[in-house]
Amino acid sequence: MSASNPPTQKARVVVVEDRQSLQAFRPLPERVAPLFNRGLLAFTKRNDLRTAWLSLVQTQDVIGIKVFSAPGTISGTRPALVQAVVQGLQQAGFGPRQIVLWDRHEADLKYAGYYRLAQELGIQIEAADTVGYEDEAFYDKPFIGNLVYGDHEFGKKGDKIGRKSFVTRLLTSRLTKIINLAPLINHNQAGVSGTLYSLALGSVDNTLRFDQSRDRLNEAIPEIWALPQVGDRVVLNVTDALLCQYQGELRGLLHYSTPLGQLWFSRDPVALDLLATEELNRQRQRTGWPLVKPDQELFVNAALLELGVGELRQVVTERLPQP
Repeated sequence: MSASNPPTQKARVVVVEDRQSLQAFRPLPERVAPLFNRGLLAFTKRNDLRTAWLSLVQTQDVIGIKVFSAPGTISGTRPALVQAVVQGLQQAGFGPRQIVLWDRHEADLKYAGYYRLAQELGIQIEAADTVGYEDEAFYDKPFIGNLVYGDHEFGKKGDKIGRKSFVTRLLTSRLTKIINLAPLINHNQAGVSGTLYSLALGSVDNTLRFDQSRDRLNEAIPEIWALPQVGDRVVLNVTDALLCQYQGELRGLLHYSTPLGQLWFSRDPVALDLLATEELNRQRQRTGWPLVKPDQELFVNAALLELGVGELRQVVTERLPQP
C-alpha cells in the first residue's frame, strides 16, 4: 500500500466506550470485559464470542498476547484488558499452553503484576529476553548499537557485532498468532508508544541504537514490523484507550492523564497510531499543554511497506454508542 495511493483505500477502526469502566484511574474488570467483548463482536461482525474469536485464530494456534508493560499497571497495557482477552480465549476453547502473555523484559512484566495475573488465569507468561533470540532471524542495519546484558551478541567481539537486532525465539519457534495490546501513551521520539512501536521494539534485541534517534526509529519500527516473524503473525491490534497519558513516555504520570474509557480495534496498526497521535494532541490542547507536531515519516514509511494506511483521511472509524 503505497503512500502515493489515492485515499480510496481505507482502514477500519471500531471504537467502544464505557465512561464508567474506570474508578480513580483504575479499570474495573467487571466493566472492561463486556466492553471488550462488545468491541470484538462489532469488529468481527459475529453474533457470538466463540465464532468471533475463531474468525481471527484457529483451534491449533498458540496465541501470544503482547502487552506494553514498561509504564506499569496503570499507564501500561491494563491487566483488566488482558484478563478480558484471556477469558474470552478460554471460553472459546483455548487451553493453558495455547495462551502466552509476553513482553520484552521480565522485570517490566513482574513490575506490572503480570506474573501474578498469569498464574491467576492459568496461562503461560514469557519474556523475550529470557527466552532468547534466534541466530537466523534478525534486522540488519549498518549502525552499531551499544549492546547490553541480555542482547544476543553481548560480550562478543568483531567488526560487525552490534549491527543486528535478533528476533525473539518466542516468535520464531513458539507463537503462531499475536494479539497486540498497546496503551494510549506518548513517546518523545515516535510520538506514541503504540501498536507499531511496542510490538516492533518488543520483538528484537539491540534496540538502544534506535531509541535515541527519531530518524532511526522512523526507519526501524516499520522495517522490524514487516519481518515475517513479526507482523505476519498479528491478527488483531487493540489500543488500550481506557486512559490517555499525553506526557511521560515510560513513566506513569496520572497528572498528565485523561480517563477515556475506550478500546480501539483494528487490523491496521498504522491507523490506530494515527488516531492515537491525534487524541494525544487533543488532550494536550484541552489541558493547555503545548501541542506536538506529529512526525509523518514513521507513518509514510509504514504505508510504503504496506503495513497500513498513511493518512487520517484513509481511516474509517465506527464508534459504537455508549450502552
